[in-house]
Amino acid sequence: MPAFITVGRRKNAVARVKLVEGSGKITINNRDLENYFGIEVLRGEVKKPFAVTETLGRYDAKISVAGGGPTGQAGAISLGIARSLVTIDEDLRTNLRNAGLLTRDPRMVERKKYGQKKARKRFQFSKR
Repeated sequence: MPAFITVGRRKNAVARVKLVEGSGKITINNRDLENYFGIEVLRGEVKKPFAVTETLGRYDAKISVAGGGPTGQAGAISLGIARSLVTIDEDLRTNLRNAGLLTRDPRMVERKKYGQKKARKRFQFSKR
């Protein structure tokens, strides 16, 4: 079986996912999943596409991810894995779509505006 390479994005994180048939080993930036993500919630986010499609342990994932923080990276990896699974088997699309795993989260950080402390927070106003 050939390797399927897809890209997932979330916030400023970009993940390139390479899926190959195997034993279910997930490698992120040459580190295993447990070593890369210390928080159980993020590990669950990465494994979610496999769990939804009941393909846990069928594919090895080699992932390179850059940019953003842990949450954004986990979301990008999840989207990349979901897209790879659809490339492998089109029948999995409905399950992944219903779980909301094929939608790219468009939310980005709002930019800071001049004359303000942050994007929306203003400096304290004094009437007198």
